[in-house]
Amino acid sequence: MLKVFITDDHELYLEGLTLLLNKQGDIQVVGSALNGESLLHQLPGVDIDILLLDVHLPDFEEEDLLKRVRALKPQLKILYLTIMRGTRYIHKLVKYDIQGYLLKNASIGELKKALETIAAGQKYFSKEINILDTEQDFRNTITIEDKKVDEILSKREIEILTLICKEYSNSEIAEKLFLSVSTVETHRKNLIAKLGVNNTVGLVKFALKNKLIE
Repeated sequence: MLKVFITDDHELYLEGLTLLLNKQGDIQVVGSALNGESLLHQLPGVDIDILLLDVHLPDFEEEDLLKRVRALKPQLKILYLTIMRGTRYIHKLVKYDIQGYLLKNASIGELKKALETIAAGQKYFSKEINILDTEQDFRNTITIEDKKVDEILSKREIEILTLICKEYSNSEIAEKLFLSVSTVETHRKNLIAKLGVNNTVGLVKFALKNKLIE
């Protein structure tokens, strides 16, 4: 029986994934956490084979949490399961010898395959991510098919991204879309996190590569 622990800050997703994995017959979810602090509190007392971990948690930077996890369980196998497609995240995390990185749009079959591959001592990275990408101009972004952009970003996020690329300020975007400035700032931060870029320049590059703007 493969013992798995899941950490994800979306409770409905976490509960749903727990049910799906427990139905596989040879996988048991032995624990879960909604944030990094809860994970670190529980980790010493549970016997697990693989930690399923989201990249973006509300209370820890990804590298800081990974260092803390490694300090508690140095040999623990870690599979990141996330929406973060940008290679910037992967390049930061592979330094700590993670065992895998899988996008959340994966099927339960692929997730099971990833878990079994990692349990067998190998590594598993989503085929949609090229961890060896070293192209200088766009190394922190990823190109996706146009039809899939709206699967990653909400209609509002695409709208705000377009305005950012047109050099609207946060206050101008807020006024145009009848939002508060803090809401726009949150959307901007979420866009940067989702797309795995460093700044506004990265957002513009993503929009250009994926033909959201010309």
